[in-house]
Amino acid sequence: MRVAVHNYGMRVIRPGWLLCLFLLLAAAANAAEVDGVAFPDTKQVDGKTLVLNGLGLRTWSFLNVHIYIAGLYVEHPTRDPDAIIRSPEAKVLTFRFEHDVAAGQARDAWRKGLTNNCPAPCQLDPNDVERFLAEVPAMHEGDSFELRFAGHMAEIAANGHLLGRVDRAPLADAMLAAFLGPKPGSPALKLALLDGHG
Repeated sequence: MRVAVHNYGMRVIRPGWLLCLFLLLAAAANAAEVDGVAFPDTKQVDGKTLVLNGLGLRTWSFLNVHIYIAGLYVEHPTRDPDAIIRSPEAKVLTFRFEHDVAAGQARDAWRKGLTNNCPAPCQLDPNDVERFLAEVPAMHEGDSFELRFAGHMAEIAANGHLLGRVDRAPLADAMLAAFLGPKPGSPALKLALLDGHG
């Protein structure tokens, strides 16, 4: 009795290809995903490794319109929002937009968020606020926006380009508090940014 042995187009996988496949799988395993958008577990900022503290989706209205996905990176992960806001350590809030947002809409949202999350004795210089708001651009689907915090100062960037810098601690802290403070624009997003992604 003869047994037929067929080669169904199988090829020998070379070690180099195995290494590439392993690296791709490792990269996929080290990323968190929301709404089909992946965020890496870590981010390098000024020689420091920041860890993804949480990742969430910002929606709008009862129609549940997807506005953006936000990820919060910190040096030491925690679920304590006050500890994050008070810390002078490096922090990054990074956003990936899924819907167009006009500059006027974004500035109105920021103005409300800053006002709601700067309770007394916090006081913001109106001129500082207006200078910051003037740097807030319109955002379009696929755009990225980033707030980089360190030492109670902040840098604002969009699509990889630096837009401006906030050198006053009360305003920089209030910018972060607009997402993590007592009256965030989205309580659900605040919880997601504090709750990890595992």
